[in-house]
Amino acid sequence: MSEFTIHNSDTASEVAKPLLENSRKAFGRIPSLHGVMAEAPGLLEGYQKLHGLFMQTSFDATEQTVVWQTINVEHECHYCVPAHTGIAKGMKVPDDVIEALRNETPLPNGKLEALRTFTLAMTRKRGNVSDEDLDAFYQAGYGQRQVLEVILGLSQKVMSNYVNHIAETPIDEPFQKFAWKKQA
Repeated sequence: MSEFTIHNSDTASEVAKPLLENSRKAFGRIPSLHGVMAEAPGLLEGYQKLHGLFMQTSFDATEQTVVWQTINVEHECHYCVPAHTGIAKGMKVPDDVIEALRNETPLPNGKLEALRTFTLAMTRKRGNVSDEDLDAFYQAGYGQRQVLEVILGLSQKVMSNYVNHIAETPIDEPFQKFAWKKQA
């Protein structure tokens, strides 16, 4: 693979610099992923906007983490699984949920498991979910709004997961202790 530049405030284009500053303000630093995305400022801006919109969904922090990590694990994203582990800990998501998502073991309650199952169906079937998939999701207590919000989360994660695969983005130092590899 070719090496992708990880931009910072000095190397980024004038269009990307304010976007990287937004990242610095939000995270206290510029995540490597954002530095890579800065090569295409529209991608970074789109990613930031989708992230902000997903944070405003009807999902609580634990449910947001279920959507993100389900997709990250399914896509085998070496960067996003550790990053979202650290983010989840900062969002006070219970450790048993974090570990179940990382290890693909059962979640502590049926509603969260239904969210993971539906998110997996959306990811694996590329949106072509069955009536049975939808019915099981609805029976768990979710509705049409949450179906659409899973699509929003999936859109965000496709951007980051695919960039990380292509760029082989190095894991940021704060998240290295959460390094992850998909279990066989």
